[in-house]
Amino acid sequence: MTVVLIAMVCRPVLGQAPASTLKVELRDAVEYQVDTSDLSTWGTNPNSTPGKILQGMGVGCPGVPVVKIGDIVSVNGAPAKGTYVVQSTSNCWSPTPRAGVNMIADIAGAASQSETFYILQSDGTPVGAIMTEGMDGGPSPPGPPAGSVNLAIVGGTGAFLGARGQTGNAAQGLGSAQVPIRRASITEDPANRRINGGGHVVFTLHVIPMEQPQIVLTAGGPAITHSNDFSLVSASKPAAAGEILSLFATGLGPTRPGLAPGQPFPSSPLAVVNSPVAMTVNGKAAQVLSAVGYPGATDGYQVNFQMPPDTAKGTATIQISAAWIVGTNVNVPVQ
Repeated sequence: MTVVLIAMVCRPVLGQAPASTLKVELRDAVEYQVDTSDLSTWGTNPNSTPGKILQGMGVGCPGVPVVKIGDIVSVNGAPAKGTYVVQSTSNCWSPTPRAGVNMIADIAGAASQSETFYILQSDGTPVGAIMTEGMDGGPSPPGPPAGSVNLAIVGGTGAFLGARGQTGNAAQGLGSAQVPIRRASITEDPANRRINGGGHVVFTLHVIPMEQPQIVLTAGGPAITHSNDFSLVSASKPAAAGEILSLFATGLGPTRPGLAPGQPFPSSPLAVVNSPVAMTVNGKAAQVLSAVGYPGATDGYQVNFQMPPDTAKGTATIQISAAWIVGTNVNVPVQ
């Protein structure tokens, strides 16, 4: 344990963390267009009411405010909750503009916007928010993720504190189930959004976290121990299939109860990691039994997990993730 704790305090400084891909699935996503200046009519129609922008109904595009909202239902295929909210201004750029509808420009695009993905675990526990800025539309930006939006991740809260990156809306995995975000008039009652229905889409977020989860490395190898005596898993004392192990990591993010920055984790009660923590062994999910802040540490965590019972003998590759942000693989021997 002494070696493990020294490693947690004296770990080397890492370079820029690699990016993680978050596929955020939305349902009942609706764009509400401010297509009338008569405030007395806003939100008064209980039925589905199409928006008038670009519909040939006497409302131009440039300068029209738009609000979007949708329900987050999964992240990377795992059930989740949350809310997607956008505030934008329609611009409708086009190299071939229509009179009274488009702004002339070298690229085609719809709007400049700010958006927030506020993500909850499936039980309603807040995980954090990711904020973006940029333009809806235009040519796909170079590099991943592909899509028809050009939005930079400019920050985040909670588990995503300090995040950077970019987003797209390539709806991979939905196939024919994809439904575009529905365009509604501001006169439609947004309280009936789930009744009237909306889009079913996936946004691909290419997230560069301020810090990623990492299994601590010691002079004797990864800080993964046998839970019965906390001795390091090593060539002379390998892990066994089905065995309960403990690992020590950094970068797992906020805990419950929450702590002020720099405050050490308490011993009673233990500070439980707030984000979903997942483990894989040789690419197969391993059962996470607990994940807590290590008492006295400020960025050190203990995670207890069970090796899958069918883990093959030899070298096992282990990876940890928190809030869907993945860490670097480590290898341990298995007998």
